Amino acid sequence: MSQQNGFGNGFVLGSIVGGVVGGLLGTVLATRNERRTLEQRDYRLQDRLETPDGEQSIESARHSLEDKIAQLNLAIDDVRQQLGSVSSESIERE
Repeated sequence: MSQQNGFGNGFVLGSIVGGVVGGLLGTVLATRNERRTLEQRDYRLQDRLETPDGEQSIESARHSLEDKIAQLNLAIDDVRQQLGSVSSESIERE
């Protein structure tokens, strides 16, 4: 019977110690990983801000957006003309 009590006490103690050690180890590794991730983000952000390529890519994106807006405006004007001719035909028929 004493072996059963010893096993139960050892199991509970092992669970507690294992939980504490696992929690500490997880916290240390997560903190280290978070620092590394933040450093990489800062480095990438600094890289983008310092290189003139960032400005060029922003400028090219702006030109691309302006081209797309012009295309959309042309398509809208075309649809307005089509709808205008359809509505004027329907008014003439009435």
